[in-house]
Amino acid sequence: MKRTSFVILILFVMVVLGGCATPYPMGMIYTEVKAPVGAADGGISYSKVGTAKATSVLGLVATGDCSIKAAAANAGIRTIKYVDYDAKNILGVYGEYTTTVYGD
Repeated sequence: MKRTSFVILILFVMVVLGGCATPYPMGMIYTEVKAPVGAADGGISYSKVGTAKATSVLGLVATGDCSIKAAAANAGIRTIKYVDYDAKNILGVYGEYTTTVYGD
């Protein structure tokens, strides 16, 4: 009985502290965040928007290219003005990560 309680306690601590190492806010049950990555030249006006997406299943398999380079290439952007990052994760079972690039 003591061993089972100890294992459950260790697993709980790992789950709670595991969120500390993420580059964005992460909820244990559901996460949906939008975060700015930054502006390349401080410009606000843009004429094109490109996106790139990657997905994760069970935290074991992840596919896709959500890099800034891929998002810019998808819209034919040569001058990047601004970059946004979106993350959605449901119970660690399914995750969707999107990079959006604004530019000309």
